[in-house]
Amino acid sequence: MASHMNQNQKAAQLHCEPLSTSAPTDAELASNRELEECMRQSGLFESQEESILREEVLGHLDRIVKLWVTRISIARGYSAQVVMEANAKIFTFGSYRLGVHGPGSDIDTLCVGPTYASREKDFFVVLHDMLLETPEVTELQAVSDAHVPILKFKFKGISIDLLYGRLALWVIQEDLDISQESILRNVDEQSVRSLNGYRVTEEIVRLVPNIHTFRATLRCIKLWAKKRGVYSNVMGFLGGVSWALLVARICQLYPNAVPSMLVSRFFRVYTQWRWPIPVMLRQIEEGSSLGLPVWDPRKNPRDRSHLMPIITPAYPCMNSSYNVSNSTLRVMIEHFNTALEVCKAVEGKQVGWSALFEAYEFLEAYRNYLEIDVRANGQDDLRAWKGWVESRLRQLILKIEWHTHGVLQCHPYPCELIGMRKQQHSATFIIGLRRGKDGALIRKGQEIDLQRPVDQFKELINRYSDRKPGMAIYVIHKRKKSNAPSAAAGLGGLLTHPRSKRVAEITLVSQEMSSPLKKQKSAKYKRTEEAARGHDVEYPTKIIDNQLMMNASTTSGSLPSNKPVEDELESYSEIDFNRSKMGFEKLPCTIALYSR
Repeated sequence: MASHMNQNQKAAQLHCEPLSTSAPTDAELASNRELEECMRQSGLFESQEESILREEVLGHLDRIVKLWVTRISIARGYSAQVVMEANAKIFTFGSYRLGVHGPGSDIDTLCVGPTYASREKDFFVVLHDMLLETPEVTELQAVSDAHVPILKFKFKGISIDLLYGRLALWVIQEDLDISQESILRNVDEQSVRSLNGYRVTEEIVRLVPNIHTFRATLRCIKLWAKKRGVYSNVMGFLGGVSWALLVARICQLYPNAVPSMLVSRFFRVYTQWRWPIPVMLRQIEEGSSLGLPVWDPRKNPRDRSHLMPIITPAYPCMNSSYNVSNSTLRVMIEHFNTALEVCKAVEGKQVGWSALFEAYEFLEAYRNYLEIDVRANGQDDLRAWKGWVESRLRQLILKIEWHTHGVLQCHPYPCELIGMRKQQHSATFIIGLRRGKDGALIRKGQEIDLQRPVDQFKELINRYSDRKPGMAIYVIHKRKKSNAPSAAAGLGGLLTHPRSKRVAEITLVSQEMSSPLKKQKSAKYKRTEEAARGHDVEYPTKIIDNQLMMNASTTSGSLPSNKPVEDELESYSEIDFNRSKMGFEKLPCTIALYSR
């Protein structure tokens, strides 16, 4: 395996030279003008007022962190000289620094502080409390146990992600250059990861041949990825830095191409890319005197398991796409191929560029779904609880893949539905399920038991140390009927109206029910009338017998008691906290495999 990956690295290093330096033709320039017009109509550019507000927010935040370090130095009893020189500095990175952010985008920021300002006590306590007392700051959330610890909040309505880098310096100069490798000397691992967000962004800017064409192309690819539901690092797809690195590599391969050409080449190249050959903007830097670990599958067993390595160019070089799973890689490759066909149609004047950015009809794509319903008593509790669950949803996908030996492919949709359920704040995540290519030889209609991976996921979620009463999570299997009405409006309508009937188009139970369930009908759940109109009605998992079989023909089940359906639903959302730690309900035992 190591020799195989070593060959992959060598193969990647052979493609350092451009594939083409040809200038664009008149036809390509005309196509590029059409693409530019399409992007303008997509509303990707923020207003002048919002741009000015962002600058004001960053200036205000910089003053706060400077005051923060001054207070720390005074509290430590340092000399007047140290207090006078006390300083911290705000850097921006990510989409804002690259110049590809849009209306409502967050700002990735990095606070660089001196050696005496700790992360645990000073950043997550003192600075956190200062932000909490700032009237313009709302929705403040500390995520101290993340791979890269972060403070998330809104400042005058602008979303901010704030990282902290603690340098081995007593004085932070205003003209400090943190792009130099020496800045990482004697720095803790978490600070190295925080600092590298900025350092990687600066390297991307430096390594692309034309920053303007890079920005325009990246805007197109980001819009496409969001429309297709494959823009999310936490869900196992690609985050902003990975998409930026993929686009930057295409810009290196075609340095004189205009954005319309680069978009087409992007899909042409990556549909043919032989993963896990890594994508790199430059060769991996090894042998540094700092001795920090870099991505190297020859030495690191964990690196050998990476399926879609996209390597960051700043030392220490790491894989920005380590979250990609077998399922999400397949989904992305499918979408790459679809996009390539659209680009060919655009080149043939069969369709316009707007066809590339049409939203993916997620609800039409799958017959089986898992719905992960997260609930809490307040918005702040839901924000923290939802973040914990979302950051671990990828583990559920990995467990399902492992448990089904790759037979079942999972497609998590990287948007949550926010709403109210039974007087609780709720966020719902949806995972599409279907037979994967590895399961092509499995007989049609074979059932797959998902109880074990769901139980394991439950145990993982149960480790949340800040869980409060009212925090609950439900995993529900739902299946869309073959004769259900078309969900042509897509998930966008579902997101806009979280309690709309489109939720019912994905059903937990089939149309034919056992007689006990048929009799227990209420005004709120008019099952017979809804079924007659081709709709499905959702029922919580707990009221369905554990032996319920999910297949194409009939589904029979029985209620565990004679309580009316609406009463059972009430207890479903208000489950006793002491009786059930997590409010977790059993998943129906089986899922039938179909071609979709």
